[in-house]
Amino acid sequence: MHQGLEPGTVLRDRYEILGLIGQGGMGAVYKAADRRLPGRICAIKETWPPPGLSPEALAHTREQFLREASTLARLDHPNLPKVSDYYTLAPPGQDVVSRDYLVMDYVPGQNLEDLAHQARREGRFLDQQEVLGWMGQLCDALSYLHGQEPPVLHRDVKPANVKLTPEGRIKLVDFGLVKPLDPADPRTVTGLRGLGSLPYTPIEQYAGEMAHTDRRSDLYALGATLYHLLTGSAPANAQERFLDDGLLRRPREVNPAISRDVEQAVLAALALHPKDRPESVAAWCRMLAGQAGTATGRVLQQEESWTEALWANRWLVVLALVMLVAAVVVTFR
Repeated sequence: MHQGLEPGTVLRDRYEILGLIGQGGMGAVYKAADRRLPGRICAIKETWPPPGLSPEALAHTREQFLREASTLARLDHPNLPKVSDYYTLAPPGQDVVSRDYLVMDYVPGQNLEDLAHQARREGRFLDQQEVLGWMGQLCDALSYLHGQEPPVLHRDVKPANVKLTPEGRIKLVDFGLVKPLDPADPRTVTGLRGLGSLPYTPIEQYAGEMAHTDRRSDLYALGATLYHLLTGSAPANAQERFLDDGLLRRPREVNPAISRDVEQAVLAALALHPKDRPESVAAWCRMLAGQAGTATGRVLQQEESWTEALWANRWLVVLALVMLVAAVVVTFR
């Protein structure tokens, strides 16, 4: 059992731990005060190495961490927390192997998983238009990451890792599994690498050292996140679906208020094979907005929208017909 950092602990004579934000099997995130910049609050992610690593493997892990952390420190996007520092050290007063630390902006607000759970407890679904606004910001953040050279993969997109600030801005947080994409070395194992969270993890991410994730792996997680936000529950995980794809319920079966365009986009992102998903987050975002497809498809979409609108306002339609009949009767009596 790893010992966490107590409030009041000071790292590198600069960062004073204020409290624990969250903890998992391989790391923890703390809220901290920056003593060098009074008034600045930051988040510090602490990652400890897997047990039983050889000295060579541990050195490789450290090298990978420093390379990936330097990549994160160069990122600058309004929907990503800024990484301002990174280092490796043994926590003060603890006889343990050195741990890796990322220092980044502290992001206030609720995460989207909590918002989805709150809506479910209240017996309602999150509003589709509001959720799509959040997804637009997420698409911007991931397109920015994927557009880096080399591309940067997040590999753990999920509602719990997306925060909504009090100002209404979306922030994609927790870079615990991030890695630069190296197409020449699909077997690269990194110090920050892991499987992610089951319902949001594409099947190619389960393949151990032979895993070859790419931009479409983040897209799968993005689709699973949208599924959760609109239906109130996470989709069946990829491993289960590989054996029985019928386990994935269509989103509109759970929440009929979801539009057909949005449902089709969600299902496209959740395709089991990467080649069956849209080629990029940007292409999927256009699909989500109903801007993709053939002319025939757009006509069908318009017809479906009219049908949905008529059905949603059926009582007004009936009332209008009754009034029309009454007017005709009065006129010709």
